Amino acid sequence: MRVLLTGSSGWLGRYLAPLLRDAGHIVTGLDVAPGADTGVIGTVADAALIERTFGEHGIEAVIHGGALHKPDIARYSRQTFVDVNVTGTLNLLEAAARAGHDRFVFTSTTSLMISQAIRDEADDAAVWLDEDSGPIEPRNIYGVTKYAAEQLCRLFHAEHGLSSIVLRTGRFFPEEDDTHSHPPGENLKANEFLHRRLTVEDAARAHLAALDKAPGIGFGTYLVSAPTPFVRTDAAELKHDAAAVIARYFPEAPDLYAARGWELPGRIGRVYDSGRITRDLGFVFDTGFAQILAALRDGTPLPFAHDADYVSPKEVA
Repeated sequence: MRVLLTGSSGWLGRYLAPLLRDAGHIVTGLDVAPGADTGVIGTVADAALIERTFGEHGIEAVIHGGALHKPDIARYSRQTFVDVNVTGTLNLLEAAARAGHDRFVFTSTTSLMISQAIRDEADDAAVWLDEDSGPIEPRNIYGVTKYAAEQLCRLFHAEHGLSSIVLRTGRFFPEEDDTHSHPPGENLKANEFLHRRLTVEDAARAHLAALDKAPGIGFGTYLVSAPTPFVRTDAAELKHDAAAVIARYFPEAPDLYAARGWELPGRIGRVYDSGRITRDLGFVFDTGFAQILAALRDGTPLPFAHDADYVSPKEVA
């Protein structure tokens, strides 16, 4: 298929574009910043550009990964978030509907599921989050606009029969966390594979699976995060002594972490359960916490990216 990939110069796009080509698709990349896989420079908020791109490139399907993200809140106005994340998504959906497409994949975020109450972690147990969790009460403009875009995908399926898959991805960015500095860098990312992170490679593969399965599903929303080893009955203990729970599941973890000078989390306040994407799409993640421990044990490179100096191409541009 001729696939329009938005956000093609970004972190996900640079992994997803080659994967799509390897699967036999013809990829047209669209981004505000130049990149190796970006043939169209511009914003999804430009409806005329979207319409022209569809016509000139014979677009048959869309993977919409381009967006403003949570760190952009400090750089862009609320109106810009609405223009890019909401109006941009609407522009793409309308063009896809006019073209008679049968599939649309939207990159969303687990962040929109985190209300201020969940973020405050005031409960006595970790919050267990899956696709049925709610009510959805996003705590910032990023979450609000991504949730609105999700609902546009649902609406276009209901009104136009456009098969749409929404992927609420966990963390896969390579840079440092913008709110937490301890534990640092790689240690924090490794810990997050227990409950809220995945590799960018798995994120890209999930998009390819969604593109393939969308017509058979119609509309679906899926969490995309490395499978957690925990079960719901662990929630109370995770909040108070996560290290003990981790040691039960992975007895070698404390020693492997100590040898690296790392710390296991003392508490975990939320857990993302991504089981539905495996059940519905047959998608299997390549990397989880067990693979990280194996790398520590064997002295091989860690199976995830960490780049403290990474800057989004749109900011460089």
